[in-house]
Amino acid sequence: MTRLILLLSLGLAVSAQAAPMRWADIRDGSLFLQPDRPDTLTVRWVPAWQADANEERIYLLDGQGKLQGERLIAASESRGTQSWPLVPSAASYRLEIPGYSFRSYRIEHDAHTVALFAPAKVHFSAETRSGDELYFKVAPGERAVLAGKFHGGVSALQAQRVGDNQRVALALKPYRAYWQFDKVELPVSPQEQVWRLRLQGSGKAAFWLDGTANLFAQNPQQLKPVREDDGQTRLTLHKKVLGKTPNLGIALPYVLPPPASFATLDALNLQAATFYSFVDITANDPQYEDAFRALYQNRFGITQDLTLLAGSKRQADLRADTMSNSGLDAWLAATRKLGGKGTHYIGFADEPNLNYADYASYQSIFNSMARQVRSDPANAKAGVRIAMPATSRLINGPFADNAADKRGIDWAKRLLAESPDQIDALAWHEWMIRDLLATRVYRDSVRRAADLVGLDAQGRPRKALLLDQTNMSSGSSLSPYDQETHFAALWWTSVVINSAQDGLLDMLSWFQAADEPNYPKGMLRVLGENRFELKPVGLAQQFIQQHWLHNVLGLENDAFEVDVLAMAEDAKRSLLGVNKGTRRQQVNVGAIPCPLAGASLRYFGADNRARDAPFSCRDGRVSFDLPGETLFALSWSTS
Repeated sequence: MTRLILLLSLGLAVSAQAAPMRWADIRDGSLFLQPDRPDTLTVRWVPAWQADANEERIYLLDGQGKLQGERLIAASESRGTQSWPLVPSAASYRLEIPGYSFRSYRIEHDAHTVALFAPAKVHFSAETRSGDELYFKVAPGERAVLAGKFHGGVSALQAQRVGDNQRVALALKPYRAYWQFDKVELPVSPQEQVWRLRLQGSGKAAFWLDGTANLFAQNPQQLKPVREDDGQTRLTLHKKVLGKTPNLGIALPYVLPPPASFATLDALNLQAATFYSFVDITANDPQYEDAFRALYQNRFGITQDLTLLAGSKRQADLRADTMSNSGLDAWLAATRKLGGKGTHYIGFADEPNLNYADYASYQSIFNSMARQVRSDPANAKAGVRIAMPATSRLINGPFADNAADKRGIDWAKRLLAESPDQIDALAWHEWMIRDLLATRVYRDSVRRAADLVGLDAQGRPRKALLLDQTNMSSGSSLSPYDQETHFAALWWTSVVINSAQDGLLDMLSWFQAADEPNYPKGMLRVLGENRFELKPVGLAQQFIQQHWLHNVLGLENDAFEVDVLAMAEDAKRSLLGVNKGTRRQQVNVGAIPCPLAGASLRYFGADNRARDAPFSCRDGRVSFDLPGETLFALSWSTS
């Protein structure tokens, strides 16, 4: 009976020992494939939730990390199929299903092709049916940990050691905090261990391994090492200036920060900031914001900022009433007191496409508040500009029902058509692009935003583009594997590079500055009273800013796992890059005059320290070996 259930299952279990082998329903993870004969990889997808509001991409990489296939799935393609040929290879292909996915992916390949699934950690990676089984291996001496999280579906994990049938059970309990999960240590053995994992319960499943390779197979014979060969990255530098680099910032707190935090904030070298302004607070105390806004401008030198009007206690949807109007008046007065030293964008409501019932409801508050801002010319003289609509995501819809009617780009298009003179900037927030290989989506969203507002005669967007909030996850749906580790440094650097790649973006801001008890997603960690330190992402931000220049130069890059941004400022030149993969990359940069004056190559790795690295410059080409999961900066002078 159990075998019959497995055969009928649409979960991760093997359909039969004969070809083909099937996987389903994957929502977030990597599938490593090593064919020993020609094969065809077929990927099918069906809608999971709000698929008609969200376009997606899936990727196929070869054994050297080159992109072999990229499939853009339009929002209209709730269902579809993609096939790619696989040739015999000693190194493993990698099929990437980036999370958060709004579709369920079902994959088919020859049973002779070795296939290993690497699930996401903490976030759910698949939807399974009760009784589904997988296998994993623990090497001699490894202290392996089996972990899982309850997402309303799979409620327990049972592992049985194949050699002696020793069992380990793990109940998955609901927790108040998203980042909490259950785990159990597996026995340590001097011999290799093969374990059978059974998933109990149907629906969303989150399971993974620590202390050993996080890889699962459909049968023990497939448990072979994943081989990733070294990669080749070829870059060609151009002299053409594409535009300016964006100002990099963070969301700063709605209070005066303690002086003990100043040095830590200084290390981030902030160029921009985002704020909230709580209308219920400022309506009662119009001077509430004066002190900390003056501090951020005068002490930290922040002269570009964006403020979202909202209410305290996360009240995001404003109404055109006396309190909101008084709160906006207080913000305008506080901004005028800053002396016109910078540009101060104001957005009416926070993520209106998520928090308002429909577009018309938001349009009325926008029109009312825009008139209020424009009514006094002193506001514009003080640097006040109107940004809209600060949506939850731009190309895709928010995490809400009926998301197809609430896509940020659609709301922005309507506002631009109806009230073009009331709008100075297009602002949006980007969430849930958690996969390192999917961060190029940021470049696409900036390009699409520029297309929406149009370009002027100098090739600049007619309205400033502001990506004023972003992080791997929205709200508190956080994983410590993401937020607390070097992963966040890799992710943020990649997002910065992709967002800046075409010189179109004016501002890019991480949300938020410091960890809060329910939102530990800051660049700073609070250690105790008057004690602060930079988290890995904050240390990466420090490294980025040390090599950040004013202009973006054209650059050709044939790599997929390595992102690079070329920059210039007077005689200074800089290549800022990140190797997101685990494989070593041999990097070659062409069209560079040798020798390089005052040149240096710096690496920033998982130890969170920058170090000098060797490179060669011969015949107009710079070359160096770049370790996996490493940031780098190549700097030189043309004078």
